Amino acid sequence: MIYELNKRLQEQRKQSKLSQREVAERIHVSPSVISNYESGDRSPSLESLTALARTYHCSTDYLLGLESSPIPKPLDTSMLTEQQQKLLQDFLTTLIK
Repeated sequence: MIYELNKRLQEQRKQSKLSQREVAERIHVSPSVISNYESGDRSPSLESLTALARTYHCSTDYLLGLESSPIPKPLDTSMLTEQQQKLLQDFLTTLIK
């Protein structure tokens, strides 16, 4: 079992105010699978880990213990031209709407 993965999965589920059953339905597994992930008896597949990260709005790196915060780092756009930064901003604005 990846160090702390089970604790972070449980922590993120509780912060999201979801039951194990609700998480299981969202990622298309049984509630007992979620229980096994959170107890450390089983590790999620890559597909399940990705689905869990999407469900909890955090990165897989955070769940795996590679990042210390579930909040994503701001995107560094300093290497982009002004035109590219504007295009990116316009794109992100359309996603939010």
